[in-house]
Amino acid sequence: MSNNGTHSRLPDTRLAGNTWLGACVLAIAGALQTLTLSPLQWWWLGPVSIALILLVCVPLSPQKLFRAGWFTGIGLFGSGASWVYISISEHGNTSVPVAILLTSLFVAGLALFHAIGFWGWGKLTQKSQIRRLLLFPAIWILSDWVRGWLLTGFPWLYLGNAHVDGPLGGFAPLVGVHGITFWITATGVALYGAWWLVLNRRTANAGIVAVLALLPWVTGPALSKIEWTDVSDEATTFASMQGDIPQHIKWDPDFLRDQIVVYLRLTEGMWDTNLILWPETAIPIPQDRAGKIIDHIREELGDDSTLITGIPWYGFSERVEDFTFHNSIMAIGNGEGMYHKQKLVPFGEYVPLQQWLRGLIGFFDLPMSSFSRGPADQSPLTANGTRIMPFICYEVAYPDFVARNAKNTDMLLTISNDGWFGDSIGPLQHLQIARMRALETGRYMLRGTNNGVTAIIDHKGQLAETIPQFERAVLTGEVFAATGNTPYMLTGSWPVLTLALILIVFVRERIIPNRRSDQAKP
Repeated sequence: MSNNGTHSRLPDTRLAGNTWLGACVLAIAGALQTLTLSPLQWWWLGPVSIALILLVCVPLSPQKLFRAGWFTGIGLFGSGASWVYISISEHGNTSVPVAILLTSLFVAGLALFHAIGFWGWGKLTQKSQIRRLLLFPAIWILSDWVRGWLLTGFPWLYLGNAHVDGPLGGFAPLVGVHGITFWITATGVALYGAWWLVLNRRTANAGIVAVLALLPWVTGPALSKIEWTDVSDEATTFASMQGDIPQHIKWDPDFLRDQIVVYLRLTEGMWDTNLILWPETAIPIPQDRAGKIIDHIREELGDDSTLITGIPWYGFSERVEDFTFHNSIMAIGNGEGMYHKQKLVPFGEYVPLQQWLRGLIGFFDLPMSSFSRGPADQSPLTANGTRIMPFICYEVAYPDFVARNAKNTDMLLTISNDGWFGDSIGPLQHLQIARMRALETGRYMLRGTNNGVTAIIDHKGQLAETIPQFERAVLTGEVFAATGNTPYMLTGSWPVLTLALILIVFVRERIIPNRRSDQAKP
């Protein structure tokens, strides 16, 4: 690296000079990241994807990097998140052309996060390509982080999720998914750098870079054996009912009673189980109208049994001094508590700018798309004295949100209705994300879904029990409470984000010229 104004450069490639060839390579590199995730889980493609991106991008100007980042995002989200088409077309009462248009806008909009991140990357390092390499992991992580909260956020398709079954998984309780993603990108940078060093016959230096980059990949499996939390030896019997209710009748008034009957029949013979779980909105009517069914459940439950179910909630809120409607989950029997979902899905649970969008197309008038956001800092549910923090559907995708709320709880629980996404990779990605949250927090994650994947996830993020998708079935097993906090629960993603900011501050080039030196010029 040069500090005297000379340019530190790596060799340009033909890919950088050929716009369309470079765009294709970047889109492919983005799509490779989807292959690292469920269902294929080819985690080793992560660094390869990053190296390909750098092969095209390192020599580019900031303006060209904006386009390069956008093409990368198109490849990633076009391959990894286009399952939203099923929600829009099949369940959103929207024509195929309009569904294609909306899905394309969704993918193109998400790709802007990469585009803006890459543009900023170029602006910070316009002269030195060595600096550009060093800054890339920081830029990638900050782009991921911003995407996870801006405009409600889309914390999906993080590279680090692949390592719930990969060699870097042992770092999850320490630095979380963003920390793992950081090192995957750093390894990709090292691959690119080592390639350049070999081309320049500096094989010794290339070897040093390779060893340093691979060190965490070697030590990660050893870290995974550390017990960061204390898991109880006392088992809690558990049963989760998967009703497999078709999405097209989910909110049909003629079928509401039949859905409740399905879950009651699935629960026959299970009423004495310590903890019973029904999925998101398994009771498809608000709690103020579901008194009889709630009373019936309470009567059927054994003395030491608790049933937790998803249910809409309608009532007066003192917080907002008005009546509110929530996507909620409640405990019945030998437990108590009500939780209102905080992270709502745009258009699925609320409609932004609804005064203009309502009525335009069917997708903007989905059933149950008028929910209100639940308050922050809600208390966990309790079941037989066990503190259980619930997360409804999409909420489990937010790593820092889950880590923060997992404190002072014994188990985690998530319910979902992934029927919106049909037979796509979306539900499998969702399961993998839930597994990462269990690994980060060192707690069992109990997952109840309408049509899969219903599962018991242990404190190491591994599947202890599961039942197949698209079947009406009951999952049974034993679960265990855990106490204590992992390092990631105490710090969240802030150490990784701070490292990224430090890199930007100290590695970036000066953008504003030195005024004193300018004044000295004749």
